[in-house]
Amino acid sequence: MPVTSGLLPETPPTPLVPVEDERLGGVRLLVKRDDLIDPDIPGNKWRKLKYNLAEAAAQGHDTLLTFGGAYSNHIRATAAAGRRYGFRTVGIIRGEEHSPLNPVLEYATAQGMELRYVSRTAYRDKPVPPGRFYVLPEGGSNALAVRGCAEAAAEITEPYDYLCCPVGTGGTLAGLAFGLRPGAHALGFAVLKGAAFLADEVRRLQREHGEAAEEWSLEFGFHHGGYARRTPALDAFVADFTARHGIPLDPVYTGKMLYGVYALAAAGRFPPGATVVAVLTGQG
Repeated sequence: MPVTSGLLPETPPTPLVPVEDERLGGVRLLVKRDDLIDPDIPGNKWRKLKYNLAEAAAQGHDTLLTFGGAYSNHIRATAAAGRRYGFRTVGIIRGEEHSPLNPVLEYATAQGMELRYVSRTAYRDKPVPPGRFYVLPEGGSNALAVRGCAEAAAEITEPYDYLCCPVGTGGTLAGLAFGLRPGAHALGFAVLKGAAFLADEVRRLQREHGEAAEEWSLEFGFHHGGYARRTPALDAFVADFTARHGIPLDPVYTGKMLYGVYALAAAGRFPPGATVVAVLTGQG
C-alpha cells in the first residue's frame, strides 16, 4: 500500500557551505546543498514531491501520473519516489520512443514506471489517459510543491540578503519567496531562453498556494542559449568552480545560476557586504 500522509520522513536541514572566492569581491556566498537530500530524489525534486505524495495517499490513490521530456529528471525522481513509497507510476513522455532507452528513461523503467509516448503536438495539451491517477504537472510544480520548497528557505538560520535558485518551471522560486527571512529577496535565474512567461507562472503558483509574496525577481540573461544549451564559458566556469570548491554543479541548472551570481557580483549588482545564499537544487 502507498505511504500514508503521516508517515513521510522528515527532511533534515541540508548543509549551508561558505564559499571563499576573491572573484566575488565583497559579497559573501553561502551554498545550500539541497542536492544532498537524497541520491535518488534530490533537491527540489524531493521538496516538490513530499506533500504531493502525502496528498495522493490521503485521496486513496495508488498511481502517480506525470509528464516530461526524454531527459526529464522530474520523470526520474517520480519513478524513484513511486517505487520507494508504494505507488505505481506512469510517465507521459514527449516525442517518439527510441531504442535503446537513454539513462533517464532506463532508470525510470527499472523503478517500475510505465512510459507512454505522445507526439510533441499532442503533448502540449498534457493529455491524461482514462483511469484513476494522481496527476503531477510537468516539472512537479503546483501549490503543494510550493509549500515544500518554502521549507528550504525556512531552514536557513544564517542572516542573508539574497536567496538564489535556478528556475525552470517557477515552483522553487515561488516557494522560496514564501520562506524568506524579513528584508531578504529571492532571485531566480531562468535556464530557458525567452522565459519572460516564468514571472506569470510564479504568480500563478503563488495564487494557487493561497497568498502572494512580493520580494522576488527573475534574471533572464544567463540561459547560455536555452534549456540544456551550453557555452564554452559556462563549461569553464562549472569545471573551475568544482575544482576550486569541491562542490559539483550541473550545466543545465545550478551552473547557470552560479555563473549568474558571479557575474552580478562582478557588475556590482549586490551591495557591498551582501550575503548571498545559492540553493543547489540538484539537476532540475
